[in-house]
Amino acid sequence: MKYVGAHVSASGGVENAPINAHAIGARAFGLFTKNQKRWVSKPLTKKSIEAFKANCEKYGFAPFQVLPHDSYLINLGHPDKEGLRKSRDAFLDEMQRCEQLGLDRLNFHPGSHLNRTDEETCLRTIAESVNMALDQTKGVTAVIENTAGQGTNLGYSFEQIRYIIDHIEDKDRAGVCIDTAHAYSAGYEIKSAEGFENTFARFDEVIGFRYLKGMHLNDSKKAHASRVDRHDLIGQGTLGAEVFIRIMNDARFDNIPMILETPDENEWAREIAFLYDSVRAD
Repeated sequence: MKYVGAHVSASGGVENAPINAHAIGARAFGLFTKNQKRWVSKPLTKKSIEAFKANCEKYGFAPFQVLPHDSYLINLGHPDKEGLRKSRDAFLDEMQRCEQLGLDRLNFHPGSHLNRTDEETCLRTIAESVNMALDQTKGVTAVIENTAGQGTNLGYSFEQIRYIIDHIEDKDRAGVCIDTAHAYSAGYEIKSAEGFENTFARFDEVIGFRYLKGMHLNDSKKAHASRVDRHDLIGQGTLGAEVFIRIMNDARFDNIPMILETPDENEWAREIAFLYDSVRAD
């Protein structure tokens, strides 16, 4: 079964996210559990945690249908000691918030070397950062999101993601989120039927579908292999609608949260309806 939604607002409290997701016809949702533009935020209150869980139950969102996203400030591969410390502390806080909310996964961008260290050292540092957070939490999977490879960001190749996983000690709590726009911009030709099959055969060979814990469904404003991260509305970018129809009719992508991060929230209900309408009857 497919679980499609969007990265909705948690303004006013995390308990509002499931309400906002339900309002657009979502069967999954993403959210920030804290202000994504600040290093430190106030702890979640007991009232907010209980209301979040109650609203998830009310609207039928189980933990596997929710894909929280960590702060964009975090760089788990930061080459500088202080930057790495702040990132690790913030990431642990994000993992603990998910644990408090009863959620079972946290999506994160791996990290950047900032041209101050080599790629392998950065990838090892990312894995070490994840290990530290996993050691101090329970029940939450660290979900690595593929990147477009913009700037010095790593995680744009399946091999880089596999390298991180190989150095994570508790592989039962390691996962992957594939962003369609990032994959296309990074050089994976998923637009054509042949390219789609080749890409995900390679994904299965290098990483394995057992690690797939979520997807971000985004069209791309930029061209294939541009290495630029710019999302577009479904069917209005350089990817086009067919790849998303293909995903919706492929059982390999069942039973994970599939989250829109497209640029116009007023279009999310329409996009979700389009994706569900594209599912062919058996």
